[in-house]
Amino acid sequence: MCSVCGIFAPTGLRPEDGALCKRMNDLMCHRGPDGSGSFEDGTCALRHNRLAVMDPRGGAQPMRCFWEGKNYILVYNGEIYNTDELRRALQAEGVTLKTRCDTELVLYAYAVWGEACLARLTGIFAFAVYCPEEERLFCARDRLGVKPFFFCERGRRFLFASEVKALVRSGATPPVLDARGLWQLLFLSPVTLPGSGVFAGISELLPGECCYVSESGIDRRTYWQLTAQPCTDSPQEAAARVEALLTDAIRMQLQSDVPLCTLLSGGLDSSIVSSVAAKTLEAQGKRLSTYSFEYENNDYAPTLFQPNRDDDYARLMAEWLGTDHTVLTAPTAAVAAKLSEAVAARDFPGQADIDSSLLWFCREIKRRHTVSLSGECADEVFGGYPWFYRPEMLSRPFFPWLHDPWGRVRLFDAAIVRPEEGYAWTSDVYRAAVDGVICLDSDTPATRTARVASVLSMRYFMTSLLERKDRMSMASGVEVRVPFSDHRLVEYVYNLPWEVKFEGGVEKAVLRRAMAKWLPDEVLYRKKSPYPKTHNPAYEETVWQMLVARLSNTDSRLAPLLDGKALTALRRGEDATWFGQLMARAQLYAWLYQMDVWLSDYDVTLSL
Repeated sequence: MCSVCGIFAPTGLRPEDGALCKRMNDLMCHRGPDGSGSFEDGTCALRHNRLAVMDPRGGAQPMRCFWEGKNYILVYNGEIYNTDELRRALQAEGVTLKTRCDTELVLYAYAVWGEACLARLTGIFAFAVYCPEEERLFCARDRLGVKPFFFCERGRRFLFASEVKALVRSGATPPVLDARGLWQLLFLSPVTLPGSGVFAGISELLPGECCYVSESGIDRRTYWQLTAQPCTDSPQEAAARVEALLTDAIRMQLQSDVPLCTLLSGGLDSSIVSSVAAKTLEAQGKRLSTYSFEYENNDYAPTLFQPNRDDDYARLMAEWLGTDHTVLTAPTAAVAAKLSEAVAARDFPGQADIDSSLLWFCREIKRRHTVSLSGECADEVFGGYPWFYRPEMLSRPFFPWLHDPWGRVRLFDAAIVRPEEGYAWTSDVYRAAVDGVICLDSDTPATRTARVASVLSMRYFMTSLLERKDRMSMASGVEVRVPFSDHRLVEYVYNLPWEVKFEGGVEKAVLRRAMAKWLPDEVLYRKKSPYPKTHNPAYEETVWQMLVARLSNTDSRLAPLLDGKALTALRRGEDATWFGQLMARAQLYAWLYQMDVWLSDYDVTLSL
């Protein structure tokens, strides 16, 4: 993986734009520690930081080619998995390839096929191609939004980057937070609205979207979206198809010229990925490395959402597969200390210690490995959350994973943040999303509910998880691949009847049936347990003291926005879950701490 950035100005670059583009690039060097490159003419400046995964010697960017009388210059962040297929197709078109890297394939794919190349790419990507002869820039993002692509307009100039920090911390555009950006943070964060960069004036290409930028402006186009199609496959046929698609996706994503591992929690999803990976590598005479995560002094009582610890199941799977397994135990002090770094990685206050712990884990993984496969996205694709099978959760006027939408906003001065107005706006966004889901006349009520839940989960919840995984891993120079986001698998499973997905009232039943031979029964039928959080009481006390110290400082940006009485009541009151299954009082303290850090470090201007 890498970072990309650039400035396209049809009427001509300013003298200072080259230096600005370099500052943008330098702010993202963590994404590509293995090299950087640049291109500039009078109209376009492009820069790139590289994390070398395939063909380390041959994949330098920006990469340039000449095809049928035109020049094409590419900056690309991602990984294409159907490289053999693409290579054969391009060679049949008369292309002579000089490297083994997928960068050259993407470059020639666009040069030869234009926008139609996107339908041929299987993988994760965000890229821009400049054609001087056509006097335009082409930009695209992968179908599920695994890789980021942010942009803004400044006059007649189009600026883009892999991360928001490259735009606001370089001086390219001011860090202004308007009411809608603030409401996203207070009601929805770490979920943000599709296409939003949180800051006013910063947008993001949507998953499955591309655009042309020219003197005429920005022409945005949707090249892929989920569509409702009839499917009459039996449970047995569906299971066979799921196994074929998923194992193919995992095997394709094992391509790497640098050390590769998997993240193994011992849950169903990560165990499937690790099992297919381990057995595939074993056939090649190789041994898979796996990692599981735990927290220091993390004793806790089982709950409905976290019925058991991951550690025992991860060890069981590692022994069953014969992997080189490492248990990473995050120290409480490190999880708290990295809250500020997690803000810098994500560019806004996200998931508190869920972010900071992942950042710590990725730093440890980087000591030995550069590429990892993860089980992320399986719950959104196969329906692992309760709102898939509890229609009453979707009849609420708000996103179903937000247990208490008022959990954060009630801590703020109502005269400043206008919470009632913000709640109404975000509720309207939710209802519009639900109403926009297209179903088939033949869909059963349960399948209709599942379609709505699928669209909501993939458009909002999943993109947040993918964003967290991308930012924390790339801040550590680690590439994380997500086989469950393979668009072929997503398209097929989306159209399976819910009665097949949830056969016998079992969560992700079709996935369990499909992958039964790949797992021991203890893991195959294990109840879902989410990404772990720390239950160490010392963590809550640590982050509370950190928050108090920040708010006591006379230059605190957050303190004037808070309702002191509400914060005191939170400290004295009972614990409460306010986002997903993980965010309780300790995480709220940590999030408020991150909010103050973010307002200060990014020098945020409020425009409410």
